[in-house]
Amino acid sequence: MADFLIIGAGIGGLTTAHALLQQGHRVQVFEAAPELREVGAGLVLGANAMRALHQLQLDAAVLPLGSPVTRLDLRDQQGRLLQAADTTPFTTRLGFPNLGIHRAALQQILLQSLPPDTLTLGCPFEHLETDAGGVTAHFADGRTMRADALIAADGIRSGVRRQLLPTATPRYAGYTCWRAVVDASSLQLPVGESCETWGERGRRFGYVPVGNGQVYWFACLNSPEPQNPKFRNYRTMDLQREFAGFHAPIPELLALTRDEQLLWNDILDVKPLSHFAFGRSLLLGDAAHATTPNLGQGAGMAVEDAAVLAQCLSESTDVAHAFRRFELRRRSRTTRVVTTSWYLGQVGQLESPLLTKLRNTAMRLLPPAVSRSQMAWLYDEL
Repeated sequence: MADFLIIGAGIGGLTTAHALLQQGHRVQVFEAAPELREVGAGLVLGANAMRALHQLQLDAAVLPLGSPVTRLDLRDQQGRLLQAADTTPFTTRLGFPNLGIHRAALQQILLQSLPPDTLTLGCPFEHLETDAGGVTAHFADGRTMRADALIAADGIRSGVRRQLLPTATPRYAGYTCWRAVVDASSLQLPVGESCETWGERGRRFGYVPVGNGQVYWFACLNSPEPQNPKFRNYRTMDLQREFAGFHAPIPELLALTRDEQLLWNDILDVKPLSHFAFGRSLLLGDAAHATTPNLGQGAGMAVEDAAVLAQCLSESTDVAHAFRRFELRRRSRTTRVVTTSWYLGQVGQLESPLLTKLRNTAMRLLPPAVSRSQMAWLYDEL
């Protein structure tokens, strides 16, 4: 058995900690934040991610916290259907649902089921050193920790990746996003239905149920620059103005939203990397393959990473060799997710009225078999 350091206590880091502990490895997780607060937006764990959680014996604990998503609608600004995808044939065959869930709820259940001495908070990573015998991590408070290997699960702005691949920096997608989770039980939305609306002039809105009557929604607007001062002070009434012409229940969801519930972030990813494995150090989750959210697979890819890493470590006692096997198994799939999601976002955020009209027409005429093929590669591979 080996000693592992995990940098980052997000979804990828905590899930990986479970995977390694189940195999009998010794694990320490270090998180820069002084506390894991009950904040965050919603996310979808696709059937592929739920299958990975099952492999790690975590799905039974996660399932009651969310809401199954059985239908994915794509609509135009007036509410006309562009595409509809019934995911039931895929989820039934796999035996696992697509699950809408609050990110904070998922993080908390992963944290609560870890041994209490596994996680250290308020400990920002500084740099690492590697030699023939292992890895030494240095932290901002002056402490050092040594282990057989280090796993970087510290997100899109990964400090570990910055040391290993200094030029691999976040890439701005050209649009910015507001998110919130609201109690929408009064709206009585169709059970299991999520919707994304591709509007005019680079505006997009989507929502998904996340359990207990709650709905996660997101609203995207094009912006020529990241951290645009114009949007910095946007509040709910500003979003109500921007999306006033959108179909129900979009105005109703915004009316249920308080200003303090809003989260604002620019949409970023990292261009696909050529390597995840660096000897005894490994990039995982967003540190390795941060993606725009347009396929709903960001958290799912991190969960898959944990399951695949567990498989690789079970097949080899040489950690560096297992890390290389992980890289070979994950690079192609995650590259496809990152690339497809990037281009889907560009199509969804079109501003030209002519191109928007052509896009919507093309989506209406797209054969259902194409949507089924898209779901097949997302759900079937691992």
